[in-house]
Amino acid sequence: MKRNYSGLWQLIFIFLLFFSCSDDIDYNSSSSTSQEEVLSPSEINNKINSIIESGEQFTWKTQGAHFIWSATTHGNQILSIGYGADNQVEKTNASEFLKNNLLAIIAVSENKKLEEFVIYDDENLNFLDVKISKLATVKLLLEEEVRYIEPSGYRYFEYEQTQNKTSESSGCGFDSEVLNPADYTTITPNAKASWNFYKHNIPSAWNYSTGAGIGIGVIDTGLTPNNLLMNSGFDDGYSSGRYVKKYGTYVDSWWPWSTSTDGADDKCGHGTSMTATATAPRNDIGMPVGVAYNANLISYRATSNVLLDGYHEQKGVANALKALADRSDVQIISMSIGHIFSIGKISDAIHYAYNRQKMIFAAGGTSTSFTNWYGVIFPAWMNETVAVTGLTDANYYKECDVCHKGSEIDFTVIMQRDTDNSRKSVVQSYYDGQTDYSGGSSVATATTAGIAALVWARHPNWTREQVLNKLKQSAAFYPNKNADYGYGNIDAMLAVQ
Repeated sequence: MKRNYSGLWQLIFIFLLFFSCSDDIDYNSSSSTSQEEVLSPSEINNKINSIIESGEQFTWKTQGAHFIWSATTHGNQILSIGYGADNQVEKTNASEFLKNNLLAIIAVSENKKLEEFVIYDDENLNFLDVKISKLATVKLLLEEEVRYIEPSGYRYFEYEQTQNKTSESSGCGFDSEVLNPADYTTITPNAKASWNFYKHNIPSAWNYSTGAGIGIGVIDTGLTPNNLLMNSGFDDGYSSGRYVKKYGTYVDSWWPWSTSTDGADDKCGHGTSMTATATAPRNDIGMPVGVAYNANLISYRATSNVLLDGYHEQKGVANALKALADRSDVQIISMSIGHIFSIGKISDAIHYAYNRQKMIFAAGGTSTSFTNWYGVIFPAWMNETVAVTGLTDANYYKECDVCHKGSEIDFTVIMQRDTDNSRKSVVQSYYDGQTDYSGGSSVATATTAGIAALVWARHPNWTREQVLNKLKQSAAFYPNKNADYGYGNIDAMLAVQ
């Protein structure tokens, strides 16, 4: 879509006139980029890790122009800029003026036309993506009214894996497993209810609510095309009369100007496990059932894996959030994905969805080998999200072997056997007629999103705040909040009464 940049060329002319009269700085010279060496990915990651390990939240804007420029150089020269006043994420006439001012600065400093450096200018939110090459440009932008400035093409996890010589799966996998008979109960008409559902009284809650009429949007790696029950058989049996819709916002390309998505189908496996946990149908096929088996499902393939590492993953998630925010049939958004530091455009999109009364659940964090020291991840630490983590079935509160905890956690879900960490929550597989186990804070998040759907379906006229308060009141620690586990385990039966 063409943008209206009226008045922008006048601004550029003024900047050119001003800079041509300045004897102090040559903004069109490339010498400013050669005065300082580009930091290596190892140096960049080491600084990020040092800041986070000290207990601080890492933000790019506070690290200085040289650090940001170095990471941008390693990230295909892509820079994301959030402009305007704090907490003003949506477009206004005033923010359009600020944007045009930034574009004029970049055009002059980079000595390029708009079409040569503008990658993306968001229609709804106050951020844009540009391609820059000069350190001087970053210095100029930091002097302006920007909320964030981030090298969104920089791949922290990719460089961290190289540095640590690991090959993490990033949450992906297509395995199927034969279930231990002790890990499920067969319920009518012939479905399997996961063992951990009973720890939260979910089957008892089904006597009052099954999620009918509520829409759950799942932002993840997509939904399998190879499991009939999560596609054309989604409204079968006790789950008749609902719908599933599949969309894709992820662009599988290193080229930043690419806009063609690779579809709605899951090419990782993680998204299928999350959608099945929340909404898989209840019928006589003998497969595991989801928590809200009568809720509608709107699945978005917005990322290739759970780590949100790279420009197109971050943009894909932001676009999925905006799309779900604008849907009147979606009340709940579930995100079992994240990063160890904030991503501005995703934060903006979460505010956009929150302002439209969506209840947003986010995973508290599931460790890789090089993040097992970390606390609650982004976006779960945001006030606008509901953060969830997973526990074992020990007789005391104990996080699962790869689950994060911390003060930002709101709820917990039992999803792993304490005596055997391979036996987790029971789910449908990526493949038709097969079963699997799924764990971590990811499955805990999808489970809680399903419980919220049960409550909202029971009280369809309630506000988001009323539903959330009911979840809190039905949890183990209410009215207090535990320092690591929030309000604790929800009793779904109490929540729907």
